[in-house]
Amino acid sequence: MNQENIPEKKFSTGVVSATIWKNKGISKSSMPVEFRTVSLQRRYTDKSGEWKSTNSLRTNDLPKAILVLSKAYEHLVLKEQTKEDSEEEIEVEDVD
Repeated sequence: MNQENIPEKKFSTGVVSATIWKNKGISKSSMPVEFRTVSLQRRYTDKSGEWKSTNSLRTNDLPKAILVLSKAYEHLVLKEQTKEDSEEEIEVEDVD
């Protein structure tokens, strides 16, 4: 099964979570591209006790949202930095 949009990492605290999604698409030049998006959600139980999710936050959810979004951002920046570092590796040749 080929999924075009798959979760890469999820950060959560309490009922608030940020999920990093790995997406694949086609660029304007018809080349395959990979990009990431982040979704934010809050889980809650409805009147019948069933778990639901929403993108609407309460005042007390804001610090939790800041925390999980910061962690998601940190993950993405470190991932990009690691990618750049591996691309910049220089082949060293011993010269006697």
